Amino acid sequence: MFRFILLFLVLLVVLFVAELTGPVERHVIVPFTSVLADICAWVIHLFDGSTISNGKLIQNASGSFIVSIERGCNGVEAVIILISAILAFPAPWKHKLFGLFFGFLAIQILNVVRIVSLFYLGMWSPVWFKWFHEYLWQALIVLDALIVFLVWLRYVPAKPRPVAAMAT
Repeated sequence: MFRFILLFLVLLVVLFVAELTGPVERHVIVPFTSVLADICAWVIHLFDGSTISNGKLIQNASGSFIVSIERGCNGVEAVIILISAILAFPAPWKHKLFGLFFGFLAIQILNVVRIVSLFYLGMWSPVWFKWFHEYLWQALIVLDALIVFLVWLRYVPAKPRPVAAMAT
């Protein structure tokens, strides 16, 4: 257990520091956030054909409401927590890769729901937008990472316990 906690904390620090570096920001975070905005705009466009995205921005046609997907709103932090937990846990690499892939999808699907709902909340009520954005959804995304990790743990094969030699 100590090994898991130590490795988890080391991976968290390394990945969070890496996320803050210029090259990772330019080549990973910004393009990822732009794709996320495009996906969210596409989903919103299914209900409101006049929604567009530009970079990290999503706006209605009149331009009266714009959502900007900033650092901390793109789900990357929750993914980093999940990556750190899965990589720190002693499990076969096949299971780790499976957990990382489907965990990333689960977090990002919920994040798309989050951003789309915040877009509509923001058009309806700035007060509710602020409350949902700062309190409810922030906690739910991190909770999603925890739930994904716990579900993944249920499918990781148990390590065979060494059989004690029996004296005859």
